[in-house]
Amino acid sequence: MLDDSISRRRFVQATGLASTVALAGCSGDGGGDSEDGGDGGDGDDMSMGTLEVLHGWTGGDGAKAADELPAVFEEQHPDIETEFNPIGGGGNENLDAVVANRLQSGDPPSSFANWPGPNLLRYEGVLGSVDGVWADAGFEDVMVDEAVDLHKQGGSFRAVPLGSHRLNCLFYNIEVVEEAGVDPDSLDSVSAFADALETVATETDAIPMTHGMQGTWTTTQLWAAMMLGGEGFDAYMAFIEGDGDESAVRATFETTATVLENYINDDASTIGLTGSNENIINGNAAFIHQGNWAAGAYRNSEDFAYDEDWGFVPFPGTGNMYTLHFDSFLYPADNPSPEASKTWLEFVGSEDAQIAFNQFKGSIPTRTDVSMDPFGPFLQETAEDFANAEHRPPTLQHGLAVERETMTALNEVISSEFTGPYNVDAATAGFIDAI
Repeated sequence: MLDDSISRRRFVQATGLASTVALAGCSGDGGGDSEDGGDGGDGDDMSMGTLEVLHGWTGGDGAKAADELPAVFEEQHPDIETEFNPIGGGGNENLDAVVANRLQSGDPPSSFANWPGPNLLRYEGVLGSVDGVWADAGFEDVMVDEAVDLHKQGGSFRAVPLGSHRLNCLFYNIEVVEEAGVDPDSLDSVSAFADALETVATETDAIPMTHGMQGTWTTTQLWAAMMLGGEGFDAYMAFIEGDGDESAVRATFETTATVLENYINDDASTIGLTGSNENIINGNAAFIHQGNWAAGAYRNSEDFAYDEDWGFVPFPGTGNMYTLHFDSFLYPADNPSPEASKTWLEFVGSEDAQIAFNQFKGSIPTRTDVSMDPFGPFLQETAEDFANAEHRPPTLQHGLAVERETMTALNEVISSEFTGPYNVDAATAGFIDAI
């Protein structure tokens, strides 16, 4: 297991190795376009070898969900030897580095958690086809449309979705906002949100908005929510498509800087997502912006109930949107256990897996035929919001909106220009250049 203190330099170097592997053709069949994605060895004895699965869910928002998933799989498939390895670290940074090193050294895992869409391009040439899994399980008929489209590369499916997260979320501690006299349901714009943060600051001793900046991804993610809320869907889509308006990018950095300079916790630079979210659970903070995985931590906390202790509203200005994100499992072409891996991926897309995982992760199934009864009121509302959303913009930080190289460049801008002091001019130029 890679230590959580891996440096950003080592991370960037390691994640770049996936492209090196692809170019060098080190993945067995070099592209995995055959339906079986590579035989993984000589003869059938290798096909059902040990199933090694890597994922990054180790914190309070994901550990229970990550435990539930293999428990159900092993109950259904006791004949398959398994090895589930969690790689800690926010935003998949450490997991990505470990996977890249394993692929580059010709030692791929059986499967690993990651994100679909443009993010798959970083693994071009090293992923095998799982068209047969999708066909045998009938996934195209039951998955949401975006899941079908975003899990393909080169005309073939390379991964299977497990759940969908919503990114434009604002969570709050009910006791704190009531003490401040703030009504979260009234926050219909970024400016209204800024006013609410000022009210919390003046009327209570609580942190107006808790934020963890141990990694840059949380700030890039916040910036995207601010752009959607302040500048709108069309401006955001123009930006990620490379035709962004400089004034919209600048305005977003200005409003984000106002929040970060005045209303977040003093220890933000030393904590990550889990520590930041604890401020909501412990009543130390009013608001947090995060994906709905934050609610997974709330569900797994004792005596912290939805609509009693914590609440949720769409990020101000984004009420008609569902910022789209998927958790998925990918299939390496040079697979050490191809048949066991395909069995695993078919399980990942099943009703049983999507119920077992998502109800604790704070996400919703990607299947359209799963009953939401086990999921509780918050996720039931999330599923309704997904179905009724006017817009489903792809997440910027998690690989659905831009390629990995672009996302890395954006995070480098945040790291160098927007972690305090907040250089709006340099950050604006950096984001425009990166896109």
